[in-house]
Amino acid sequence: MIGASPTLSSGLQLPALRVPAVLVLPLVATLLVTVPVFVQAPLVRTAPMAVALFTAPLLALALLLERSGQGLRQELGVLLVGFCGSWLGGALFWGWLRMHPLWHLPVEAFALPLAVAGLGTRWRLAGAFYLASLLGTAVTDAVMAATGVMELWPEVLRAPLAEAPLLLQEAGRRVLTPVALLGVALGAALLLRLSHGLWSRGTIGQVAAACLVTTLLVDGLFLSAALLAPGLSGLI
Repeated sequence: MIGASPTLSSGLQLPALRVPAVLVLPLVATLLVTVPVFVQAPLVRTAPMAVALFTAPLLALALLLERSGQGLRQELGVLLVGFCGSWLGGALFWGWLRMHPLWHLPVEAFALPLAVAGLGTRWRLAGAFYLASLLGTAVTDAVMAATGVMELWPEVLRAPLAEAPLLLQEAGRRVLTPVALLGVALGAALLLRLSHGLWSRGTIGQVAAACLVTTLLVDGLFLSAALLAPGLSGLI
């Protein structure tokens, strides 16, 4: 269990917020899925090379934890290795190819062979995180293409700052049509069904499930921002 029991000045103890050890890795995976959206995306537009090169110290830290740590620390290192693949793929796409949405998934999938091969080794946790993140990206991109949102992607990025929010809102409104909502519902149902099945398969499955569910939550937050506060979406 993780956590401490804070003590009031009167001597009374408050109940500690404790996280069961079995949930630590899924919670860390959840956090890591949000990092490219809320941290990497704003940085990569101004310093793409620095963001891409930051993969090196991230990977060094991951390997240090994996080699020197034991138990949970070692597993966190392995998980961070998988995150490094997602981080570098995101940096390459958003840094140099963001005007070409059809390249999004192929670039993000650059480490796919390594991830698949890693599932049969001690790096299976890294492979599971990377593959689940990639699957979430694939479903998101498929829904965007099916709803017509993807064709507005380059226009939003090229538009002057005063016009970009209006275009982003238009993209968000396309998702609110009945046919588009059906596509969104099918994509969400697929990820939720997979997440439910994976959760019962131990730590590896729980990490993958956490990635998929977090992808859904981030997509929902992004859609809400596009409709209500486009400037906060991170895309413009």
